[in-house]
Amino acid sequence: MTCSTGNNDRAALLTQQALSLVEAGNLEDGARSLREAISLAPDNHQVKAAFVKIQADNTVDGVLKLCKRFTEDNDSKAGNEAVSYITTRGSQISKSIAVQCLQLLIKRENVQDKGVRDSLVAGLLSYSSGAREHLAKQLQDFVTRSFNEIYEVGDGSAAGLAAVVLDPAAWSTGNLRDIREQDVFRLFLAKLLESGNDHNGRAMKGIARLLTTGAAKLYDIIDEDSLDAMLASLDNRLSLDARSQATLAIAKYLEVSKETGQEQLSRFITTRIGKHTSDDLIVAFSTAAAVFPLVPSIASSLFLSEGFVPSLAALLEKETKSQNVEQAALDMLSAACIDGGCREAIRKHCLRWLHLIIKTGRNQRQGQAAVILAKVKSTNASGKGSQPGKESEIDIADVVPMFQTMLLNGGDIDKKNSIEGLAYASMQAKVKEEIAINRGLLNRLIHVQDVSSSARSLSTQLGGFQSGQDPTAMSVAFGTLTILDNLTRYLPQLSEQQKRMSQLKAYANSAPGTTQSDPLDDNDHVSDRCELVLKANIIPYMVNLEKSLKPKGLSPSSLAIMARILLSLSRTPRNRGLLVQQGAVTLVRSIYETKSLERQEKRLAAHALARILISVDPQLVVKDRTVSIVDMVLSLLNTPEADSSESPKDLLPEFEGLLALTNLASDPLMDAGTQIVKSVFDKIEDLLLSSTPLLQRAATELLCNLMTCPLGLQKLADGSQAASRRLHIVLALADADDVATRQAAAGALAMLTEWFEVVVKAILDRERGLKILLTLCEDDDKGCAHRGVVCIQNMVTTEGVIGKRACEDIRTLEGVAILRMVLVTCKSDRAIVESSMKALEALT
Repeated sequence: MTCSTGNNDRAALLTQQALSLVEAGNLEDGARSLREAISLAPDNHQVKAAFVKIQADNTVDGVLKLCKRFTEDNDSKAGNEAVSYITTRGSQISKSIAVQCLQLLIKRENVQDKGVRDSLVAGLLSYSSGAREHLAKQLQDFVTRSFNEIYEVGDGSAAGLAAVVLDPAAWSTGNLRDIREQDVFRLFLAKLLESGNDHNGRAMKGIARLLTTGAAKLYDIIDEDSLDAMLASLDNRLSLDARSQATLAIAKYLEVSKETGQEQLSRFITTRIGKHTSDDLIVAFSTAAAVFPLVPSIASSLFLSEGFVPSLAALLEKETKSQNVEQAALDMLSAACIDGGCREAIRKHCLRWLHLIIKTGRNQRQGQAAVILAKVKSTNASGKGSQPGKESEIDIADVVPMFQTMLLNGGDIDKKNSIEGLAYASMQAKVKEEIAINRGLLNRLIHVQDVSSSARSLSTQLGGFQSGQDPTAMSVAFGTLTILDNLTRYLPQLSEQQKRMSQLKAYANSAPGTTQSDPLDDNDHVSDRCELVLKANIIPYMVNLEKSLKPKGLSPSSLAIMARILLSLSRTPRNRGLLVQQGAVTLVRSIYETKSLERQEKRLAAHALARILISVDPQLVVKDRTVSIVDMVLSLLNTPEADSSESPKDLLPEFEGLLALTNLASDPLMDAGTQIVKSVFDKIEDLLLSSTPLLQRAATELLCNLMTCPLGLQKLADGSQAASRRLHIVLALADADDVATRQAAAGALAMLTEWFEVVVKAILDRERGLKILLTLCEDDDKGCAHRGVVCIQNMVTTEGVIGKRACEDIRTLEGVAILRMVLVTCKSDRAIVESSMKALEALT
């Protein structure tokens, strides 16, 4: 490639400019000038030499120059460039340069931008093995001094201490690493005690990180004072990040300390409550709220201990208590609702206070009280144990408008509380109807979170710069899905025996009213709600939600809820086309392919897909996925055993799976028939003899469509004993009482007799084979009659000895008279008349 003299001159000028900029420490501008020079004269020797020099400078000491400019000149721009360099190429930095940078940053404490300094140290410890090896050596020789130097730099740097002691490659021996890991853990505990509640959570992050990976060898270092400080970090007045780290640490501690830790926990809470000061009450209530999900049995035992809840209610009803105490108490009551006994205690003793908060409280507290009320009342159908004359003051339906206002106009906490409250309130049929017909509320509910931003990473932390998903976004997503599930869920279809058993159980429990279902939950109302929810674009919402919360994805429980919603929406045939248009097929397949999902949840997803496929063109379904749609639907034919004698098998998935396979087998371009025959033909053969008429009909219809597949034809026409047995079954089904079953069996016989002489012979050899076909010709159903006539036509037009034998046998059975009568009774049906005339022509 040749360059003009002008280009070479311009490239030389840019090269000199690039070298000057890099020498001055301005790497970005220098790199920009050099790239322009390369584009003008890529073969110019000056440009090449400058590129090699700058690259060498970058790999050797470029980042060191940036760090010097940052620390000596307080150049924040240079500091940010160094951060970018370390996060993208930190592993390429030599140990010598990394150590010089680390020492320079630790030594210069008076830099203006403390945050950049912390990011640089944290980045070096995260990405440079040389930096970690150096700090490990310093910790080995001067553990306390080295710990304090790094700890004081900032949160990220302090977290880097945990990363170093957890990196085996940074230490000369494993035993030495274990010793220093315990030392660093003690120093973190000392910092926690030194800083009181540790408002920035710095020490708590290190404690949580080390306990997460090595709780078994560290937990006995935690004495009662240290545990008290850790538990105090659960104070709801602290930041969410600090409380989250404390919760993680305490969860690991309780897991390994077992009874000892649980006793310490109970003693801490009771002691704090016994002091009756506002601060102690806040810490005690906050701790109880945090540990309920961790150790529900221990927390509920404490909550239900004699006199605890009554005295709590009396305490809360005093007007002198602060709003912070009330908020902490509400947090605890909300967490306690996880246990049925605790809900009952709250119902008995705390309703009056909750009503008071709802009527007089403001913002977050008022909304949270309403959520607790919804939790308590939604799980108490009978009202047993409620306060006489008190519980009726506020009903669940009464707080729905409050939830709506919070959802439409409130902040993030209000929205979260409103969704949680609606998730419980929507268990009542009346509330379901209110939500479904309120288009504004339903739309806001579905679009309350911008999914693309809600799945953002958490703030970067050194523990390795790990990222995760916003727990609030996950909670809101789960709550929203729960509400939609409540709105769209159909009541289970009970057999007469199940209904009688349910009534007997209700009478035995002295609660006959529980057997009466709400009229608003009947199939028509649920179907209408499903249509309203579908029109509110629930499918795009769930598709976007499932995509945006990757790579970790939604929890298995959230995916299971999605599958249930899809199953409910697909129950009504008129919804299925819109489901396909909005992307439901792709969503249901993605759910099915989730490895963490249980078999039963996968079955729900497969059932939803089968329902959709009953009514849509198979060609509309994309085939380029790991698990094909045929595989998914085939899984429905493996019916799981019933849980007990009182719960018979649910045959609906199997039945609708057969219908979906019938539709798939009708499309020769998909070649689904071959896959079906290879995978489940034995199962289909068993279902042809099913005692359940609908299953038998669906299996026969599928068999009929499989006759368009060569492999399917072979199963009945290869002349084997097995084929003869199957043909005998199909002949018997052509004489079934059910019209649709007769039609399907006769259709299969019509295709078989058209192509296979062996089938014609087998029918003639059967004692009643020919008589069944002639009876079909006389059937009142024209579909059956047409198929019967086609079979007779195929048989009498068969060439050779078999064809002559068929003609003789049909004449003997007065087949000519039967066909002539068909001409009279079906004279308006051209297809039947044409087939009858051809058969008569061969017979006469």
